[in-house]
Amino acid sequence: MNPLNLPAYPFKIVRKETGSLIFDHFRKTYVALTPEEWVRQHFLMWLVTSFSYPAGLIAVETSLKYNRLQKRADAVVYDKKGVPVALIECKAPSIAITQSTLEQAARYNYAFKTRFLLLTNGVDHFCCKIDLANQKLQFLEKIPTYEELSN
Repeated sequence: MNPLNLPAYPFKIVRKETGSLIFDHFRKTYVALTPEEWVRQHFLMWLVTSFSYPAGLIAVETSLKYNRLQKRADAVVYDKKGVPVALIECKAPSIAITQSTLEQAARYNYAFKTRFLLLTNGVDHFCCKIDLANQKLQFLEKIPTYEELSN
């Protein structure tokens, strides 16, 4: 896998005839080890270990409907009351985070109405705070801690 701009973690990886699998700490199961999954696992563990996000309040591949189409958000972070507070969009390291990535996350966020969007390809990381009432985005210089996120 490509090197990431994230700390290394001791993930459980098994090799099968059909490809490699990584143990997803959040879904409690092995999943196909794709470049995007490699980014997702590293980024989520980084949020847990460095920013105090509770692993139990992160849902991976959360279903949503957009324009009658079934979609999945890469991850959603909830506050302690079960209210979604951040939507996370992950891309493979070879895919740049662009305006299109931001627009995809914003479309998915219609279903969740979170106050934060986190975008990453494992190399570049972006966080936006959303003013839902005025439909404005503010790019933040750093990723907020869970306490900052849920206030």
